[in-house]
Amino acid sequence: MVEILPTKQDMAVAASRHAANSLRKLLDGQDIVRLLAATGASQIEFLDRLTAARAIDWPRVELFHLDEYVGLGIDHPASFARYIQQRIVDRTGIVHHHLLDGTRPPSQVLTAINREIAAARVDLAFVGIGENGHLAFNDPPADFETEEPYLVVTLDPACRAQQVSEGWFRSLDEVPRQALSISIQQLLRTKEILCIVPENRKAAAVKACLQGPVSPLAPASALRAHPNTTIFLDADSASLLDRDPDHPISW
Repeated sequence: MVEILPTKQDMAVAASRHAANSLRKLLDGQDIVRLLAATGASQIEFLDRLTAARAIDWPRVELFHLDEYVGLGIDHPASFARYIQQRIVDRTGIVHHHLLDGTRPPSQVLTAINREIAAARVDLAFVGIGENGHLAFNDPPADFETEEPYLVVTLDPACRAQQVSEGWFRSLDEVPRQALSISIQQLLRTKEILCIVPENRKAAAVKACLQGPVSPLAPASALRAHPNTTIFLDADSASLLDRDPDHPISW
């Protein structure tokens, strides 16, 4: 399902309300809910609202995140582990979380996190879409086949430039060239996925992923193979979509 809201703020409200309701329903029916959370500028307003929501038993949520830069520790301002700690863990009281440590040898991190995430199916995931169409840090052409839960990926120039333009790094040279990322296949095993994509700078990627072919060249197009995904867009990110019946959003 695709929901298009008038503004970025409206989109954050709708997405956070949906996410909170999904978490409450899951927590009503099971002891632990396994959650995957995205990071980045596009998720900030959504997470601000979600973590302020009432009646969510956060200590029963087990939290994973999508990706982390190879070579960056939690003390670095651009670290995704830092982002998760500050914007989710510290605000909710989540006890059981798995923060990826970019300073450790990647093989050690992958061994540990792959074992943890494979222990049970993930219930709910929050994701975004990159300016180049990436899903997590699976840049085009993404690996649609690997069954490994997490892997080391090489970041393409467009992805690295986005990190500079968003203000996480001062220059392209500072952006790591590799990252740890959840794989496409592992993400698609999640029971429910919410994809939150605001802003005009994402419009071309949104069109390619929703109305172009399902292809590794548009990694987030893989979400169209998932039976329980909701895409939240604002008017800006949806601005290039064809709305006439002869060019439907392909889902």
